[in-house]
Amino acid sequence: MINELMLRLMNPLTDGMLKNMLTESYPNNPMVMTTTFEKLTLRAVIEAGIRAETGKALTRPMGSPLRLSPWEQLLLNPRQLFELPTPDDTTIDTKVVIGPQAQKPLKLDTPILITGMSYGGSLNLPMKIALAKGASTAGTATNTGESAVSEEEREAADFLIGQYNRGGWLNSPEQLGLVDAIEVQLGQGAWGGAVSSSVKEEDMDEHLRVLWQIDEGGSTGKSSRLPEVNSPEDLVKLIKKLKKEYSVPVGIKIAATHFMERELEVIAKTEADFICIDGQEGGTAASSPTLEDDMGLPTLFGLGRTINWLKGQNLREQFTVIAAGGFRTPGEILKALALGADAVYIGSIAIIAALQNQITKALPQHPAHQLALYNGSLAEEFDIEEGSRCLANFLLSCQEELKMALQAMGKKAIQELGREDLVCLDPELARNLQIGYAGTPAANYWGSPLAAR
Repeated sequence: MINELMLRLMNPLTDGMLKNMLTESYPNNPMVMTTTFEKLTLRAVIEAGIRAETGKALTRPMGSPLRLSPWEQLLLNPRQLFELPTPDDTTIDTKVVIGPQAQKPLKLDTPILITGMSYGGSLNLPMKIALAKGASTAGTATNTGESAVSEEEREAADFLIGQYNRGGWLNSPEQLGLVDAIEVQLGQGAWGGAVSSSVKEEDMDEHLRVLWQIDEGGSTGKSSRLPEVNSPEDLVKLIKKLKKEYSVPVGIKIAATHFMERELEVIAKTEADFICIDGQEGGTAASSPTLEDDMGLPTLFGLGRTINWLKGQNLREQFTVIAAGGFRTPGEILKALALGADAVYIGSIAIIAALQNQITKALPQHPAHQLALYNGSLAEEFDIEEGSRCLANFLLSCQEELKMALQAMGKKAIQELGREDLVCLDPELARNLQIGYAGTPAANYWGSPLAAR
């Protein structure tokens, strides 16, 4: 009865709307916004509205929606006859070592690491603990991001990479002595490199303020550069100092850029153990759409050019290379490893995995990321143990798929992957990445030294 009554009430309204849609000229047609959305895109219209309302730079979580790295143009090459798949009784090794030349190398069970997502600047403490616990279960490392080491995260993480950051929150000897590797953060993909930002007093709770050592009533922030690094020579001195004072691996993280080779020339002068290349598709809790969408270099190209340059300078064995920025699947990770990366950071997809069925606590009333963000309105609703379990399962699932693909390619260890294991559907991209083109017989490029990892 109620349904029938509602239909009778709505029928005249819908009839009138449809009539206007199909008969009115465009200036008076209520559906003219359809063509506006098609021209401008719904996202641009929404962001224009927010800018018009606030008059401030936007801060968009999760990073750019653009997918500029054409991973789908690359395929992996299985073996069946001329070389055989790996025998069933062979244990396939996915272990990786970060900074093998350091006094205390970081040894992990998988090449998939959790990237830097800071407590306070990005995520809430429950999510950071869940990421640390999940990573530990899977035998891998998590990263502090641009924050300090909290007692809770350190206790939950078997392996913790700490970012020596532009806010200075982890740069003291007391903090640096707590981590298993030091990553000097000079920029990140989702921030278009490095820009300054501030954190107001009202955006910090007591726990974070004490951890960051901020006086009551004070504010803090990060600069566009490390205070002690104002020249390439300063970076060389900083890395040398850290290497002298700490036995753990010391690395450098930069955003991928078209000036990749010039940046690498500077890094090559340092004693760094590893390099992290963060592509444009990387995630973040809050960066402007301009920095996310319109700056930097896609991960695929940043990684490819990094490996090419290091090999060309006979420096490939000097550095562990970690690729970061938008990785979503085991297949994309395998392609990055075959292209030359030693390990891969994941971030946004790790958050999604940790949230898993807990998103029902937010949707449809609230965005799911309110469960994960530092100032998220639903932070207290997030279940740490469930989140860590789901993340660990995700990582272990990815590791099993890595092993399956390695078996099909006749490999016994992740380190055996090389560019001969890739084929590209686009000839120009194949030339740029120095891998085989799908339209050319494999024999034409397998003998080339460029095919070697």
